[in-house]
Amino acid sequence: MHNATLLLIDDHPLFRRGLAELFGESGEFTVVGQASSGREGISLACQLSPELILLDLHMPGLGGLQVLDELRQLELDSQVIVLTASAERTELAAALRLGAEGYLLKDTEPEALLAYVRGCSRGSVQLDDSLVALLAEPAPAAAPAADELTAREGQTLALIAQGLSNKRIARELGISDGTVKIYVKNLLRKFHLGSRLELAAWVHRGGGLQ
Repeated sequence: MHNATLLLIDDHPLFRRGLAELFGESGEFTVVGQASSGREGISLACQLSPELILLDLHMPGLGGLQVLDELRQLELDSQVIVLTASAERTELAAALRLGAEGYLLKDTEPEALLAYVRGCSRGSVQLDDSLVALLAEPAPAAAPAADELTAREGQTLALIAQGLSNKRIARELGISDGTVKIYVKNLLRKFHLGSRLELAAWVHRGGGLQ
């Protein structure tokens, strides 16, 4: 059975060590690297090409949002999950718009953390209910009219709301990853949102097409 490869980027050594032990002992993940700074994390990400990256937002020097931005520009094929103590809406929204595919708080229970990262590794991308509620502030985006979405865009939106990654959506619809990215981009433009998880949050808080 394949173990998903994982890179940890966090400036707190004790916390980093605890994460490494938690994921290593699970038998489902292989921690291939640990970085104590954002710059070191980017370097290791380029060298190791991990499937998953757990990233802290608040680090001296190059912060997590800057790391996300650089990783996005490098177009690495890694899923980045933010693991932070911050429950600030602005930081959550910024992280999602810079390419984070998950967002967890550091007070998450270990089993819940494992389950969440496991889900991400299998193509399920979701937010905790409390973070979905956080994204609802301020007022949610207005829905586009029903005839503004194509049938494929509507199908893509429904699958995003179910927590499926782009790759899983592509398999479900029998289309390419690139085509899914185009649909997601169109949906973000029509809903005036910045990330796919904000789309999912919009649906889960009761959004519906007009």
